[in-house]
Amino acid sequence: MRSLLLALSFLPLLTQSTNIVLSNDDGWAEINIRVFYNMLTKVGNSVVLSAPADNKSGTGSSDSPATPLTKPCEFDSCPSGSPAQGFNASNPRLNYVNSYPVTSMRYGIQTLAPKFFAAAPELAVAGFNVGATHTFAPTNTAILAANLGSTTLISGTVGAATEAAKECIPAIAFSGTTGSQTAWTAPTQTYVNVYAALSTNITQALIASGKPFLPSNVWLNVNYPAVSGMLCISPEDFKFVLSRINAADSGAAQDVRTCGTSRLPTESSVVGTKGCFASISVGRADSKGDACASKQAVVLGKLEKVLSCLPS
Repeated sequence: MRSLLLALSFLPLLTQSTNIVLSNDDGWAEINIRVFYNMLTKVGNSVVLSAPADNKSGTGSSDSPATPLTKPCEFDSCPSGSPAQGFNASNPRLNYVNSYPVTSMRYGIQTLAPKFFAAAPELAVAGFNVGATHTFAPTNTAILAANLGSTTLISGTVGAATEAAKECIPAIAFSGTTGSQTAWTAPTQTYVNVYAALSTNITQALIASGKPFLPSNVWLNVNYPAVSGMLCISPEDFKFVLSRINAADSGAAQDVRTCGTSRLPTESSVVGTKGCFASISVGRADSKGDACASKQAVVLGKLEKVLSCLPS
């Protein structure tokens, strides 16, 4: 296998637009989701953003009917007293929902997609989330990482993606190590452009693989290492590795065979490897755990051209 990461400027425009619902857990006015929206749109997709009115990180699959705002939206992006759902006056495809990521994703799929696409969305993407805390084995060192391993159970980003998959919409959750919740009006830092370009690349690679984009009840969990100093500062610096969400239990069934083994590395070990290695795990929407080898094999076949192996 070989790395085939392309800078955004070299991504071809799509001959046919793909209808995508975009959500997150950091909020609709956060810079990361806005830049990701712009990049997905720039390469030819038809995108509608449906995300929480405020930061809802760590809320997992919580779900509740949206309610009118009793305080301003995050970063004063809408005033107190605003309706339960609303949109940007200059771009009605940018929507907030005053509730959780799951609720926001469902609103995007069930309400906004028929309005803007006159059909169900073809793909759902969540993120990219930044700056989650994770503990790396075997040193038990806690560092800022991404939505890795058991963190998927409480991640609102993952909650949004798995909600889409449960509604039969192929879905990807994207998360990165670097960054913090920042307003859309702030200067765009390097990590924002890097993570947005990488997320766009993977989205485009999956679209290019053809329909069905993913098997039923499957979502992808994509995690990036840090962008800092002179390390991993360009999309071309990164390599993607097929991984597991959780470490395999003793006696667990084998994974898909790749890179000379039938046991995939954990996403924590991939992101924790020296270099710019990003992980792609194949998950089950109903449990947020690992999918079986046959479904891993489908994803391997679809994304093989952008996948690499960890150094031996």
